[in-house]
Amino acid sequence: MRNKFLTTTLSFLLGLAMAQAQQPGKVSGRITDQQHSALSGATVTVLKAADSAAAGAGPTDATGNYTIGNLAPGKYLLLASAVGFRKSYSAPFELSSAKPSAYIPAIALAAGSDELQSVTVTASRPLIEQKIDRTVLNVEASVTNTGANALEVLEKAPGVQVDKDGNISLKGKQGVTILIDGRPSYLSGADLANMLRGMQASQLDQVEIMTNPPAKYDAAGNSGIINIRLKKNKLKGFNGNLSLGAGQGFYFKTNESLSLNYRNGKVNLFSSYSFGRNNNYNEIILHRRYRNEDGSTRAIFDQVALMRRRQQNNNLKLGMDYFLTSKTTIGIVFSGYYNPQKNRADNTSYLQDPNGKVDSIVVSENEQQERYANTSVNLNLRHQFDTTGRELNLDLDYIRYANTNEQYFSNRIYDPSWKAKMTELLYGDMPSDISIASAKLDYTHPFSKKTKLETGLKSSAASNDSKARYYTGDGTSHTNTNWAPDYTKTNFFDYKEQINAAYVSLNHKLNEKWGVQAGLRYENTHYKGLQYGNPQKNDSAFSRSYNSWFPTVYLSYNLSKTHQFGANFGRRIDRPGYHDLNPFLFFVDKYTYGSGNPYLRPQYSNNLELTHIFKGMLTTTLNYSITKDLFNEIFEQEELPNGEKGYATIIREGNIGKRQNAGISMNLQLKPAKWFSSNFYINYNYTKYTGRMYNEYIDVEAGNLFFNLNNQFKFGKVWSAELSGWFRSKGLDGQIMVEPMGRMDAGVARQILKEKGSLKLNIRDILYTQIPKGYMSFEQTDASFKSPRDSRVVNLTFTYRFGKPLKNGNSQRQRNVEETNRVKSGE
Repeated sequence: MRNKFLTTTLSFLLGLAMAQAQQPGKVSGRITDQQHSALSGATVTVLKAADSAAAGAGPTDATGNYTIGNLAPGKYLLLASAVGFRKSYSAPFELSSAKPSAYIPAIALAAGSDELQSVTVTASRPLIEQKIDRTVLNVEASVTNTGANALEVLEKAPGVQVDKDGNISLKGKQGVTILIDGRPSYLSGADLANMLRGMQASQLDQVEIMTNPPAKYDAAGNSGIINIRLKKNKLKGFNGNLSLGAGQGFYFKTNESLSLNYRNGKVNLFSSYSFGRNNNYNEIILHRRYRNEDGSTRAIFDQVALMRRRQQNNNLKLGMDYFLTSKTTIGIVFSGYYNPQKNRADNTSYLQDPNGKVDSIVVSENEQQERYANTSVNLNLRHQFDTTGRELNLDLDYIRYANTNEQYFSNRIYDPSWKAKMTELLYGDMPSDISIASAKLDYTHPFSKKTKLETGLKSSAASNDSKARYYTGDGTSHTNTNWAPDYTKTNFFDYKEQINAAYVSLNHKLNEKWGVQAGLRYENTHYKGLQYGNPQKNDSAFSRSYNSWFPTVYLSYNLSKTHQFGANFGRRIDRPGYHDLNPFLFFVDKYTYGSGNPYLRPQYSNNLELTHIFKGMLTTTLNYSITKDLFNEIFEQEELPNGEKGYATIIREGNIGKRQNAGISMNLQLKPAKWFSSNFYINYNYTKYTGRMYNEYIDVEAGNLFFNLNNQFKFGKVWSAELSGWFRSKGLDGQIMVEPMGRMDAGVARQILKEKGSLKLNIRDILYTQIPKGYMSFEQTDASFKSPRDSRVVNLTFTYRFGKPLKNGNSQRQRNVEETNRVKSGE
C-alpha cells in the first residue's frame, strides 16, 4: 500500500513540475444606485452560467467596489442585490487560463423590492463548497441538520468522524483543533464534546475544514483545523430570526433560538440567544476476559450500564461594531453559555470464575449533577491604511470556564444468589476553573498585485485549577451516612501554561502560471503543574519549556479550464490536554479509573497533501503524514486500591511511538437536473503504528474506508427535501478495533408566509445503525464493547425572518464582508 502511494505521489509531483499553471480567477467591478452613487454593503453573487449555482459571493466596500476571487475557469454572470433595491444581473462573462480576471461595468440598482429576497439568495448556497485550501460546509443547506447540535453537524462534514466519546478525527487522524469564529476553544476531550453538544445547529452558518492551515493559524492540531462560523446578520436596519423546534427520540427534546440585529450609521449591534433541552440515554455493554500468562482464562467480567442524561443548553452573545472612520473599526463581543446537566447511571457487573460461574455481583448507581459555564469577552480593532489592502488587526480575548461536578456513587455487592454482602458509598465534588487570556496582532502588506506579506504576533496564558474531593460513607444511603475524606482519590491540581508565537507568510504570483505561498511560525511553550498532596500523599510538581518551528509551503496552478492542481506541506503539533497531565487517579466506576501522565510529551506531525480539481466538480486529494511521539489512550490492569480483591482498568494517555498515515479522498458534486443535486465524499485511510507499549514492541496497521452521500431535491419554489447518509468500515483507533457503523437521514422543508418562514421535518439515523462497537487486547486482557444511544430522532422546526430594513442603502459607510461577518479574535 505504501509503495503504491509513494509511486502515485511521485507521479503527481512530476506532473506538477512539467505543467504550467495560474492562480484562480477573479472578478471585480462597482455597484451604484440609479443616480450613480456608490452602494456600500451590497451583495454580489457569482453564478455559474450553466445552472445558476453559486460559485462565490462578497460585499461592496464604502466606495461600492467589490472583488471576488478563487474562481475556476468557466462562464459566469453576477447577481447584485442590496437592502431596499431590486436585484439585477450582469451580462455573462468568461474566465480562462489566458484571461483569469474580468472587470464588469458598473451595475446600477433600482430602488424598491424587499431585502428578504437577498436572504433567499444566501439560502441557496450549495451544501459543499470545495476551495483550493479548504472545504466549506454550508449548514443550512442541509434539511437534516434541523434540530441537531454542532457535534452532530460535524458528523456529516466531509472527512470528519466523531467516535462514541465525542472525540473528533479528520481523515482518520485525531488531534483536530476547533475554532469558533476563528477563535480557539482551548478545550479538548469531554469538555470540548460537551461544549459542541450545547450549540444548536440553528446558530451555525458554515463549517470550514483546513487539513493543512497556513502560518497565521496556531500550529496546534496535527490533523488540521475546523473553524465553526456562527451566523451574523448583514442587513441594515432592524431585523432578526426566530427558530422553534422539537424532537422526539427515546426522549423528548426542544431547541429554540432568537437573533436580533440593528445596523445604522456608525453602529452595528447584534445579539443571539439559544436554548435547548436535550434528554437522552447511552447504554454500554462491556465484556472483559482476564488471561494468565499461558493464555488460559483467569477471570471474566461482564458489565451493563445504562446512562440517562437531562441537559439544558443556554447560549448568549452580545456585540457591537463601531465605525470610527471609513478605515478604522472597533468592536466588542460578550458571549457565554450555561449548561446544567443531571445524569444517572445504573450499572450491573458480574464477576465470574474461569468457567463462567458467577462469583459476585456489583450493582452501582451514579447520580451526577454537572454545570458547564463559560464567559468570554473579545475586543478587536481593524485599521485599513489605504485601498491597496494594507491593514492591521488587533484582538484581545479573555475566556473563563467555571465547571462543577457533584457525583454520588453507591456500590452494592451481592453473592451469586443475590444475597447482600456489603454497601459502599462515595461522594465526589469536582470543580474546575480554566481561564485564558490572549493578545494577537496581524499585519498585511501587499507589495504589488502579485506579492503580499502577512506577519503577526500572539501571546496566550492559561490557568487550570481542578479539584477532586472524595468522601466515603458508612451508612446505607446517601441521606443516612457519615462522610469521611477519602485521601486515596482526593486531589488538587494547579496547571499554568504560556505560549508565545510569531509568524511570517509571503504569497507571490510567480507569473501567469505559477503561484506560491510560504510561511514560517515560531512558538515557545512553557508550562508547570503542581499536584497538591494530602495527609496520605506528598506534593509533586513538574515543568517544561520547549521551542518549535512550523514551516508551511503551498503551490497552485491551473493546467487548463478543466484541471486545477495544488500541493502543500506543513508541520504541526499537538499538546497534551490540561487534564491529561494530572497524575492522580480519577474514579469512573469501581473497576475503571482515569489518570493523567505528567511525563506526556507533545506530538509533532509532518503533513503532505496533493490536490486535483476537475471541472470544479471532482476534487481528489492524496495525503501522507508521519507523527512522532504519538500519544494515545493506554489501557492498563492494576490491582484494586486499598488491597481489595480484583482488578481495575486504568486509562491514561501515553507516548507510544510513531504513526504513519496515508490516504486518498474524492469529493464529487453533481447536478443531474435543476431540481436535484448530489454530493458524494469517499476517503480511504491507511494507518500504521510502531513503537513500544507495556514494554513490548508494537507494529500494527489497518485500513479504513469512509463515505458520505448527500442528495438535495427542490420541488418548485417552496418545497425541498434531502436524503443523506454515511458509512465507516472496520478500522483501527489506537488500541481499539472499531466495527463498521453508519447512518441514514431524511428530511423535507417548505417555505411559508411569503418565504419569510419555513417548516422543516427530518429524521436522523432512520435504520438505527449508529451504534459504536469494538474490541481490544491489552496486558493479558481481552475486551469488547457495544454502546447504543438515543440517535434516532424526529425533528420539526419552524423558522421566521422578520425586520424592517433601511432603504437608503447608500447613506451608510460599511466594512467589507470579512468585517461584516467577523467577531474577530485570536486564532
